[in-house]
Amino acid sequence: METTSKVEKSTSENIPAGWIGGFSASNPAFAYPNPDLTSLPMPDNMLNIDKLQRQQAVKWPEFSWETEKGQPDPKRCYQMFAPDISRIGYTDTGKVYSIICPQQGISSPSLGTLNVEVTVTGTRGWVNEDNKELATDMGVVGKIWFSPGAKQNFIVKQLWDHFEKSYLPFPSKKSQAIVVFTSIVGNPEQPIFPLSKGQSTGFPIPDFAKHEEEAWTVGNLNVQIGAIKKTGYPVVDEFNKFIMDIFNLGSGNMLQKDNILTWNVWFTPPELVDQDEWASHARKWRESIDADHGSPEGPGTIARYYDGTPFKVGLNTLKKDVENEIIEVTEEIIKKEEHSKLFNFLENIEGEEKDKILNSLKKI
Repeated sequence: METTSKVEKSTSENIPAGWIGGFSASNPAFAYPNPDLTSLPMPDNMLNIDKLQRQQAVKWPEFSWETEKGQPDPKRCYQMFAPDISRIGYTDTGKVYSIICPQQGISSPSLGTLNVEVTVTGTRGWVNEDNKELATDMGVVGKIWFSPGAKQNFIVKQLWDHFEKSYLPFPSKKSQAIVVFTSIVGNPEQPIFPLSKGQSTGFPIPDFAKHEEEAWTVGNLNVQIGAIKKTGYPVVDEFNKFIMDIFNLGSGNMLQKDNILTWNVWFTPPELVDQDEWASHARKWRESIDADHGSPEGPGTIARYYDGTPFKVGLNTLKKDVENEIIEVTEEIIKKEEHSKLFNFLENIEGEEKDKILNSLKKI
């Protein structure tokens, strides 16, 4: 997918001293229009915090995806994830060593809040403060898990207890999250993809998802969603599939297999890195958002269509056959769809928790 070459202006010229630069020009292969970074190692994203000297924060991580992929009108959505989590860290010469990615939450009428994060597994590349450009390769996976308060939900509590009694991993925290593989668009065998300069192109971007007057610069990423990672426990894999179905129902198929997730990362001006603070910041978000999808700078936005109207679960998403009939999709309809998926999962387990859930659903 092509990107624009526009360099966004900064609202502040108070850039800290110490920038040397030069790494972007250290190898002719690194240059645009097609930066080749394959000569660089791609270490774990958290391995070289002691080398970080400068950073740019991603104050506005603006995501976009098609909610009804394959339909004549795919109904593209736009959503900003929680701010002040993401950042890119690099040396005084511009060599990139670490990127922290954003988190967001979606709400299920039946199960409460689920968190989603685009987790970086490794990175390599460069930043050039002189022309406000960057070129970075990344590997990422999607991660889904329950918010801390989800256990207050009766259904979630019963499922949580069932898994704990069976000594099986329940996605109650990020370290036990459901993992979704990603790849470069069009090649599911290639898990490494670029973070490039400019905004994404190929589809319109609404004004509410642009930050040209306030951002230092902007980059973009495009990934194709792959399969769910197997855990080795059949019942857990079935449960994770059930949760992903619920997540995609509520998020408009954000992580539907083969869908393309795109995001523009709008950066604030460069700052110096406090390595202790960076490590603390990374640890804070490594486990989870600290309290039911809280964020130090407030939550992200709701998902919206191009004209600004809020995303609503569509009939195609619910796979309803309503030929020549108009039906308003209410929370009750969504809840029934979720319960149908829950019943299908409950066929795979035994125990008192199953009976408690079934009894509670009969009362609804």
